[in-house]
Amino acid sequence: MRSADERRLARPLEPPYLLTTMTDRHGVAVTVTGDATTAVVEMAAHGDWSPHLSEQISAGLRLCLAGPTVSILIDLHHLDDPFGLSMPFWMAAWRRARLAPSPVCMVFCLSGTSMLSQRLRTAEGERPRLFTAAPEARIAIAARISHLDRLQARLSPRPDCVRDARDLVEQACRAWRVPHLLDDTTLITHELVSNAIEHARTDFVVTMSRNATRLHVAVQDGVPEFPRPHRSALDSPSVSHHPRGHGLQLVHTIAAAWGVMPARGGKVVWATLT
Repeated sequence: MRSADERRLARPLEPPYLLTTMTDRHGVAVTVTGDATTAVVEMAAHGDWSPHLSEQISAGLRLCLAGPTVSILIDLHHLDDPFGLSMPFWMAAWRRARLAPSPVCMVFCLSGTSMLSQRLRTAEGERPRLFTAAPEARIAIAARISHLDRLQARLSPRPDCVRDARDLVEQACRAWRVPHLLDDTTLITHELVSNAIEHARTDFVVTMSRNATRLHVAVQDGVPEFPRPHRSALDSPSVSHHPRGHGLQLVHTIAAAWGVMPARGGKVVWATLT
């Protein structure tokens, strides 16, 4: 039988997956930073360990696992857990990430002298990798990332750059032998890139990646504000497959999953096709 932590992490979700910084009455509780260029998400827990904080972290991790994430760095330096009581929760989260349909590498960053670190290091069976500093953890994660499953283009906010993004989609679908996903992926990429050009108006990076049976497209721009689509508009059945004019409603209709997460100096908007 699965533990309560594992059941909480496995609850079903519905898109869009909007992953943001989470707060409580004491202020910031969980911060999240994504990087579409590497598909790495960094999550930091702040404050006293409590059932409420575990719920917030569970919600964030479930959103991470729903997207194109290949690695998650959990920073626990600011978690107040003097007796290491959160150890079973972190072990359950680590197992969940490893056993996901598209497995995710999860590592932890925390003080080597803390009780939580000692409990994680001496847990029975296989154990997660622990690091004492975030830079060390980032280097270890970078060494595991495959560049064979990732294509990228850094583009300027000009209308003619839409063609460059479409070429990237064609290159990815041809290289990874998924021609049946070409039309839908092109439509979604056209929409996300056009939104970045029209609304963000900053340079942006388009990333195509694959993970198991899923194809991902992500656009990372330099504006932190999230799109906030209304549920009623997303669920409207009237959307057509015209390349422009329906905004995120088209993405919502075509994609198997999609969402947004913070990035350093901006945000990542992503979509998954199967």
